[in-house]
Amino acid sequence: MSEQNDPQQQGDGPNPWVKQLMIWGGIFLALLLVVTLFSNAGQTPGTAIRYSDFRAAVAEGQVQDVQMSDELITGKLKNGDSFSTVPVPNDIDITKLMEENGVQFTGKQREQQSMLMFILFQSLPFLLILGIAFFALRQMQKGGNGGAMGFGKSKAKLLTERSGKVTFDDVAGIDEAREELQEIVEFLRDPQRFSKLGGQIPKGALLVGSPGTGKTLLARAIAGEAGVPFFTISGSDFVEMFVGVGASRVRDMFEQAKKNAPCIVFIDEIDAVGRSRGNGLGNSNDEREQTLNQLLVEMDGFEANEGIIIIAATNRPDVLDPALLRPGRFDRQVVVPIPDIDGREKILGVHMKKVPLAPDVNPRVIARGTPGFSGADLANLVNEAALLAARRNKRLVAMQEFEDAKDKVMMGAERRSMVMTDDEKKMTAYHEAGHAIVSVHEVASDPIHKATIIPRGRALGMVMRLPERDSYSYHRDKMHANLSVSMGGRVAEEIIFGHDKVSSGASSDIQYATDLARNMVTRWGMSDKLGPLQYESSQDGYLGMGQTMRTMASGDTNKLIDAEIRSLVEGAHARATDLLKTHEDQLHLLAQALLEYETLTGEDIRQLLENGKIDRPDAPSGPSVPVTVRGSAIPKAGKRFGGTSGDEAPQGA
Repeated sequence: MSEQNDPQQQGDGPNPWVKQLMIWGGIFLALLLVVTLFSNAGQTPGTAIRYSDFRAAVAEGQVQDVQMSDELITGKLKNGDSFSTVPVPNDIDITKLMEENGVQFTGKQREQQSMLMFILFQSLPFLLILGIAFFALRQMQKGGNGGAMGFGKSKAKLLTERSGKVTFDDVAGIDEAREELQEIVEFLRDPQRFSKLGGQIPKGALLVGSPGTGKTLLARAIAGEAGVPFFTISGSDFVEMFVGVGASRVRDMFEQAKKNAPCIVFIDEIDAVGRSRGNGLGNSNDEREQTLNQLLVEMDGFEANEGIIIIAATNRPDVLDPALLRPGRFDRQVVVPIPDIDGREKILGVHMKKVPLAPDVNPRVIARGTPGFSGADLANLVNEAALLAARRNKRLVAMQEFEDAKDKVMMGAERRSMVMTDDEKKMTAYHEAGHAIVSVHEVASDPIHKATIIPRGRALGMVMRLPERDSYSYHRDKMHANLSVSMGGRVAEEIIFGHDKVSSGASSDIQYATDLARNMVTRWGMSDKLGPLQYESSQDGYLGMGQTMRTMASGDTNKLIDAEIRSLVEGAHARATDLLKTHEDQLHLLAQALLEYETLTGEDIRQLLENGKIDRPDAPSGPSVPVTVRGSAIPKAGKRFGGTSGDEAPQGA
């Protein structure tokens, strides 16, 4: 999608860059003139000689003519050279000497410098400095992207539809959000249809959703569908180190929008400038808050900005100022969610149009195996599959490439070059088999998608589980099942190798189990002793990677919380121990199959446990390539549990 600058600068007249070049060229020529004038001032014509040499030349008859004044004597020698010298006061014999030697001499009147030239010489440097300062100040006030100091000019860009046009046909999987915004587009196209019933166009719409769900893509689709001027800017473009610049840019942006009304202004990542006021340290009247105040006034103040629709996007609505979210500013919040299985299938269909597909590709199967994937993740999946097909010198992208790309995205790339001993390899196989056996016999656990002892990403072996359908909440029985499955690898090591041979491979499993148990006790009210109360919350009201928790309990309650967390984890450990001891024969069978095949699908594991063998056409791969063992983690989509950890810290849950 092409971009152009402020339409005010697109009219007739000289190019702004040429204009700036001419201005700076004039300043350079003025400086050059000053240097030339001052360098020429005070210079004397001819070669300067001593007065004694001048008298000697006159006595020897070498001087042809002389012009004399009280301050300077100039003349020409008979050989054509010019000279100058400073006379000695009261030397009355010089004229007699020149008469005796036939030198023609005349008197020279003292040059009187005009008052105008004197003032010019004295004031020219100051005038030049004042001119440069005036030019700089004018540029600061005027702004302009090409200006020397155009801080106050809005950086909003006006999008055109010359190439790369995106429409609502390119947006899939978020039908409700698309319908909300399509209503705004229809209002812009036919305002009479709504206004005749007393309806007014929304002044603003806030797109809320996780990263990668398609908020910016929706905004581009609005630009392609609306047929009105569409300005786009990022929230960070308003804020500078100079106080007042952001507010000036907000005013300038709305001035541009008024001249092009009706129009749409899209502000991406508005949380950069719209955070709640009064929560910072020090002076609250800082640059960001002044910018936010100006934005609030422009959106809904004394002067109404008719015909200007503000569309903003953020993945942190909890940190936005309440005044920004009220009706009259952002009238509606449009949630852009993670797509469900039908939405993922539609999104895959959009991205697969650009890829030559083999007949065996089934978007529905791929969509079922990618729960939790956003639109950006699915686009990346299709791209990885195309790259794999190109690397394998194929003309079409087959289902195998999509499966391999899905494993790479969800579990990481294979790391077959890592070295480990046979004992470590055996421990990894039993660790993964422990996870898998507990998962099979836990009724509430999700079905196994794949188990492998080939290292991928930061994990070496892992068991990947995928839900049968999209899940929007977890139940208590599933949480207890997940706790048991996470302890399965550690318990398998204890049963097979003994207490003293337990490795550090379960570090990320323990971290996952501890975090899950803590959330069950402190945030989700799933402890009978502590009751349905919240004892912890995140600092910003949003829990993400790296966020710290704030405890809201007393010392005695904290001890009870720790005891309940320990009870849940140890209960899961005991449950996994009972299951693995009861089905120890299946544990040995699955571990040997992993050592033989390295990777088993969920169907392979089902056949093995039911029939004692795996019915698959490929022969056993033999001894696997030596690997170094890695820890396991909980991915964004699905769940995985893995083997022993190496030197690096395992990926967090």
